[in-house]
Amino acid sequence: MKFKKILFFNLIVFIILLFSFNTISFAADPKIVSKINSAFENIQSWLIKLSTPAAAVAVGTGVFMKKFSFGDEERIRTAKRIIKGSLFSYAFILAIDLILSAIKSLVS
Repeated sequence: MKFKKILFFNLIVFIILLFSFNTISFAADPKIVSKINSAFENIQSWLIKLSTPAAAVAVGTGVFMKKFSFGDEERIRTAKRIIKGSLFSYAFILAIDLILSAIKSLVS
C-alpha cells in the first residue's frame, strides 16, 4: 500500500513537471496546449494555497493528540509522527515550488 502511494505521488509530480515547462519554439502553441499549461499553473497555485492550512491542521492535531495523550506512549509516538510528517511534507511542497520557479525562470 505504501508503494502504491509513493508511485501515485511520483506520477503526479512527473505530470506537473511535464506540463510546467514551456518549450521554446518559433511557432505559436496551439490553444489546447496553452489552456493545459494555464490549467496546471492554476492547479499548482491551488495546491500551494491549500497546503498551508492543511499543514497547520495536521500540526495542530498532532499537538492536541500529544497534549491529551495522558501518558499513553503509543499516542505520543503517533502525535510525533504526525507532526514530523506534516512539517516534512509542507517543506517538500514549498521546495518543489521553489525549484519549479527557478527552472521556469531559467527556461524563459
